[in-house]
Amino acid sequence: MKAGQSRKALGLVLVASVALTTAAACGSSKSDNSGDAGGVVTITVNSEPPATEVENRKFYLADVAEFEKSHPTIKIVPHEGKMDPATFSSRLAGGQLEDVFYVYFTDPAGLIAKKQVADVTQYAKDDATIKQINPDIMKTFQDKAGHIYGVPWTNYTMGLLYNRTLFKQAGLDPETPPTTWADVRADAKKIAALGNGTIGYGDYSKSNTGGWHFTAETYSLGGDMATQDSSGKWTAAFNNAKGKQVLQQLHDMRWTDNTMGAKQLLEYADLLTMMGSGKLGMYLAAPDNIPTIVNQYKGNFADYGLGGMPGDGGPAPAALGGGEGFMFNAKDNAAKIKAGLTWLTWEYANPDRIGFNYQRSAADKVPVGLPQPNLWAAGPAEDKWQAATQQYANVPQTNYTAFSKAATTIPLKVEPPNAQQIYAVLDTVMQGVLTNQNANIDQLLSTAETQVNTILSTVK
Repeated sequence: MKAGQSRKALGLVLVASVALTTAAACGSSKSDNSGDAGGVVTITVNSEPPATEVENRKFYLADVAEFEKSHPTIKIVPHEGKMDPATFSSRLAGGQLEDVFYVYFTDPAGLIAKKQVADVTQYAKDDATIKQINPDIMKTFQDKAGHIYGVPWTNYTMGLLYNRTLFKQAGLDPETPPTTWADVRADAKKIAALGNGTIGYGDYSKSNTGGWHFTAETYSLGGDMATQDSSGKWTAAFNNAKGKQVLQQLHDMRWTDNTMGAKQLLEYADLLTMMGSGKLGMYLAAPDNIPTIVNQYKGNFADYGLGGMPGDGGPAPAALGGGEGFMFNAKDNAAKIKAGLTWLTWEYANPDRIGFNYQRSAADKVPVGLPQPNLWAAGPAEDKWQAATQQYANVPQTNYTAFSKAATTIPLKVEPPNAQQIYAVLDTVMQGVLTNQNANIDQLLSTAETQVNTILSTVK
C-alpha cells in the first residue's frame, strides 16, 4: 500500500486510489531513435499536477521552465497524471507510455523481469547524485546484477504512530515508544485503562487495509508474504509460525485484553479519525499520516510521535515500505535516456534544491520536518537534507526521533506481487480474528494460502 499519502496521497488501497490519469497522458510518447533538429532532445514525462492542484501545478511548470533555461538542449513535454493501474498495462503494451514515466515501488521488479523498460546503467552508474541515494532504496530500481532501470522520487516505511498525550496520561514515556510487540501489548493495556472510550491499539480489516497491515506485521517478525523459486514461480509464505504469531497477538489484544475496542471492520480513514479525536493510543502508519490527521481530522502536531516498527525482541527484521519513482521507456535512445536522467536528478533527486523546495513548501504551509521522504545515504546529500529540514521545519521533529533512529537499522521491504488482490484475501483473515472470539487461526490461514497461491499463479 502506499504512504500519504503525501502517501503522496500510503495509501495502498491507497496506492491505487491516488493515481491520476488524464487525456493528456494518453498520447503517444513518440520514443523514436533521433533527437530534434538543432541538437535539442525532446522528452515526454508524466506527473504534471492536474489543473485542480493550482499551487502544485504552478510550481511544477515553473520548475520545467527553469530547467529548460539552464539546459537549453533539453525540452520537457509534461503530461498530467501518474500511473493508473487500470490502464498502465495496456498503455505499456501499446507503446503509449511517456519517455520517462512514474511508477510505484511495487512495479519495477516485474517491468525489469519482462524487459519492458530501458536499462540505463551505463549512463547512471557514475552519476554523482545517484551514487548518493540510499542503496537500499536504489535496489528497488535494480536487477539482481545491479543494473539500473530508474530513479526514486519519494520513499516511506511503516512505523508505530502513537499519541504522546495518551502516553503521558497512562504513565508511559512518550520519548521511548515500544520496540517489541510484547511492549505494544503491555502499553495498550495501560492506555485502554484510561477508560472513556480510549483504545490502546487499532488495526484494519477492510478495503484491503487489513491485508496490508497483516503484511507489515508479518515482515516485522521476519516473515514473508510470498517467495519466488529459481524458476520464477511465486508461492504464498505466510501460513506458518510467523503468520500465526501475528494473528494470535491480535486475537489476544482484542478478546483477552480488550484493548482494541469493540468496533472493528475498520478501514483507512477510521484510524486517522480516531487518532485525531484523541481516543487512539497506537497504530501502524507511515509519517505522512500525521499531516493528514492534523489537516483533515483536527489533530495537533504536538500530540503525535513516531517509533520504528516493533519487532520480536529487538529491532524489527524489516519494515513494509514503498514509494514512487520513474523509469524509462524501452524504446528510448541514448539521447533520451541521458536527457531523462538529467531531468530526474534535477527535479526529483537533487540535493542542491532541497533547501529551495522546503522553503517553498513551508511558505505554502506544507509540513516540513517529517522523517520521510529521505532518499539519501549518509554523506553530503543527506547532510544537505538534514540542514534544510532543520532550517525550514514547521513540525516537532523531536517527536520522531525514535522512528529516525530505527530507520537506520530496519531495512525496507516492498509489497508482494499482485499486492491488492492478496490484501483483499487477507482482509478476511484479519476480520476473522478481530470479529470472532472463536476464530480458527489455522483454518483462516490455510484457506487464505490456497486463494493467494491462485492469485500468485498468474504472476509472470
